[in-house]
Parts: sequence; C-alpha cells; structure tokens
Amino acid sequence: MCDYSLHAVATRPAQVGETLITTTFRGTSTRGFASEREPEVAVCMLPGTELAFEENVKYDNRWIWTKAINFRVGKFGQIDPDVPHRHHDAIEFPDGSNVLVTQLCEGQRVTVLQLPVVQQAAEHAQPAARTPTRASAPVD
Repeated sequence: MCDYSLHAVATRPAQVGETLITTTFRGTSTRGFASEREPEVAVCMLPGTELAFEENVKYDNRWIWTKAINFRVGKFGQIDPDVPHRHHDAIEFPDGSNVLVTQLCEGQRVTVLQLPVVQQAAEHAQPAARTPTRASAPVD
C-alpha cells in the first residue's frame, strides 16, 4: 500500500529481490520507497512484505536528531488504518516496535525479501459441486 498523501504520485507494486531507497516524493512531505532508476515512482507494498535494510534503520520524528533501531529486517504493515488523514504505512521490527515509513531517513537501501501470500478466497471457499444421488425405488 502507499500512504494516503501519495495519491498524486505514480506508483507500482514491489517485486521480490529488488533493492529500493527511502526518499521524499516531489510535491509531498511524505517519504516512502522508490527504485533508484525511477525515483519519482512510489513502490507500494502489501502488509506482510518482508524487508532487509542494508544498515541499521535510521529514522526521525521531524526533529533535529535522528534515531537508530538496531535491526536490519522488518515487516511492512499499517498503524491505525481507520484513522483518516494521517500516515499509516509502517515497518514492524522483531521486538514489536514500529516506525512510520514517512519517518525513515532518506537514502537508506532496502531489499524486498518476500511478498505476503495472498489467497484467492473465491478459489478456496467454494467446495466442489456434488451430484445428488438418487434413492432407489422400492422393488415389489
């Protein structure tokens, strides 16, 4: 998914194995992921996408100082998706902490390790059609 404020930015889905960078998109104050070859295209992820950062993750709270998390792997997800007009995209780390994607410092490299399994409910929810059996007529 891509955060609500990226509605005017070109987007595409993430692909397994690709390396992305964290960036701020032109015309927005929102940070997200993009390919170095297409820095103006936001790369969107489904919740559950697993990521590996090149270095320990650095982020800020729009303050002067940056912070670091001593993790290089995380899972893409969302925080408070029902609350309108705020950033929701986040990375969850092994200790359960979350950092909003828009708070990630620019220029960090991240590799998409695995996409979540998306099940097609229609394919698995319908059992095979049964042919009704005929009851034998009593023989006299």
